[in-house]
Amino acid sequence: MKYITSSLDFVLNRRSAITLGKFDGLHRGHRKLLNCIKNFGEDGFETVIFTFDVSPVMRLSDPSFKIILTNEERRHVAEREGVECLIECPFVPEIMHMDARDFVREILVNQMKAAYIAVGPDFHFGYKRQGTPELLAEMGRKYGYSVDIIEKEMDGEKEISSTYIREEILAGHIEKANELLGYPFFIEGEILHGNHLGHTIGVPTINQRPCAQKLLPPFGVYASVTEIEGIHYFGISNIGMKPTVGDRFPGVETYLFDCDEQLYGKQACVRLHHFLRPEFKFSSLTELQHQIRRDEAQCLQFFRDTYGQTSEFPL
Repeated sequence: MKYITSSLDFVLNRRSAITLGKFDGLHRGHRKLLNCIKNFGEDGFETVIFTFDVSPVMRLSDPSFKIILTNEERRHVAEREGVECLIECPFVPEIMHMDARDFVREILVNQMKAAYIAVGPDFHFGYKRQGTPELLAEMGRKYGYSVDIIEKEMDGEKEISSTYIREEILAGHIEKANELLGYPFFIEGEILHGNHLGHTIGVPTINQRPCAQKLLPPFGVYASVTEIEGIHYFGISNIGMKPTVGDRFPGVETYLFDCDEQLYGKQACVRLHHFLRPEFKFSSLTELQHQIRRDEAQCLQFFRDTYGQTSEFPL
């Protein structure tokens, strides 16, 4: 997948099928848009996601706003979906104050060579959000591209949106969030050195430090599947502060079943599947060790009950 960021000067080499938006989560609703551009792309047009390098909410109104996917995580999901190009446009004043018609003419037509555009009915763009799907369609008749306005994907009577998914994650409803996303909520990052206490009690773990902008579910222990260099491991992941040992920053600590390799410095993708219990402080490491063994048994039972054979990894 081609990836473009930190520049306003890009020019695509061939005509393109484009979808535009914030795309936080690249969830089931977003995939309706992706399917549209991929279908159009079968005629030889380049399939493109156009988004921003930072959430407009974070830049304009709420610096503490949390995102479902980091930029790097979003790239990986987009690549897995088969999109050819992801543009993370710098959300700079030049873009923030660009007139909607200028954006269409300069960015979509001249630089991206738009042949087809798919957007949702509530899509807005340009200075003061003046641009609408109807404006896109109107200008398409002038510049020779077509526009589809795609209705929202529904979950019963409720629209599937990043806001809805964010609410479910924050409420600890990880299985519901996974259903809405269309894949397990995950945390990617480098495996770091921890305090090595896991080795002393026979449960070696890997540690990650999520970026400050990453949305995390409620602190606690989750049944997880972790991918490292193409190998998948069942395990349990503790999200939080590890109160028994007194960490100062929230982290992700994962006990990988049947793995005792040196993994420091490698990238891990930890996918959360089921909430097991809240995080709490134990009076001793022995008590913690016993609880981890109970967590392990509960985790494996969950995967057996949900997916059948434990060799069939839910990705």
